[in-house]
Amino acid sequence: MDLVAMEEIKRLKHRYLRAVDLKLWHELADTITEDAVGDYGTEAAGQKLHLVGREEILAFMRENLGPGIITTHFAGQPEIDVDGDTATGTWCFEDTVIATEFKTIIRGSAFYEDTYRRESDGAWRISRTGYTRTYEFLHTFDDLPNFTLTANRWA
Repeated sequence: MDLVAMEEIKRLKHRYLRAVDLKLWHELADTITEDAVGDYGTEAAGQKLHLVGREEILAFMRENLGPGIITTHFAGQPEIDVDGDTATGTWCFEDTVIATEFKTIIRGSAFYEDTYRRESDGAWRISRTGYTRTYEFLHTFDDLPNFTLTANRWA
């Protein structure tokens, strides 16, 4: 069991989620391979997304997670298997999405299924990521009496 690789992969996943939530697109780019595949989306949003390549994934994130969208992702309970310079991982995660323009809050949970690759610079990166929702629910701001939102805004 390669405990060092497992810890590096845990840190990678947390860095990926932090970069998404803080809209650190340059840092997010460094967490995924150039040929990465992302399978995202929820039933609430309609059809799931299948994005291929770092640039397509980053473009989607920049365009759809702008300053009017606030997110938090929490991932834990990783099951990571390392095989040399490749690895797979399953993570339980919960997320909150606050779409201020649409006055909507989305909460949900899912299981991420990831594939990782140690690249020539020695760093682990995500080569494939996606999730299967276990649940999701929506609230409008109007559904929540006395709702007040205080949040940082990122440009």
